[in-house]
Amino acid sequence: MSVTRDDVFAALHRATAAAGGARLFTVTALDRRAGLARRVWSSHPVEYPVSGVKPLRHDAWSAQVIERGETFVANATPAFAPYFPDHALINALGCGAALNIPVPDGTLVVGTVNLLDVEGHFTSARVVRFEALVMLHRSALVAALARVAMAGPL
Repeated sequence: MSVTRDDVFAALHRATAAAGGARLFTVTALDRRAGLARRVWSSHPVEYPVSGVKPLRHDAWSAQVIERGETFVANATPAFAPYFPDHALINALGCGAALNIPVPDGTLVVGTVNLLDVEGHFTSARVVRFEALVMLHRSALVAALARVAMAGPL
C-alpha cells in the first residue's frame, strides 16, 4: 500500500500530539519562486481549511522562517499578531502561542509545520522535541510537499 501525502502529515500530527501536542496543527507548502503558500493539512479543517493559495509576505517572520530557515516561537499573542492577520481567530480557538518550524530541502525551505496552543505552551524543551520530530519526518515531509499543486484543488 502506498503512503499518501495526508498519511505523512497525519503521522507527524500524531507524533507531535504524543510529544506535548498543540491545539491547532497545520502544514503549509511554499512555492518561493511564485511567492505562494498553501495550507495542505489542518487539525481544524472547519476553522482552518485546506484551501487555496495566498501570497508569501515579506516581513521579519518570512525572513526568519523562510529565508534563514529558523524556527519562530511566540508564546504570547502580541509576539505573533503583527505577522498573523488571523490572530483573532487563533485566539478564539484558545491559542495564544505559535510555533512555526521550517521544513528544509537542502538549503531551501519548502514548507512549514505550524503548532498553536495556549499562551506560554512552547517551552524550550517542547520546541526542541517538536523540531526533532520535524527533522525525523523531514524526508517524508519534503517528498509529500513536492507533490502539492499550488493551484487548483488538492
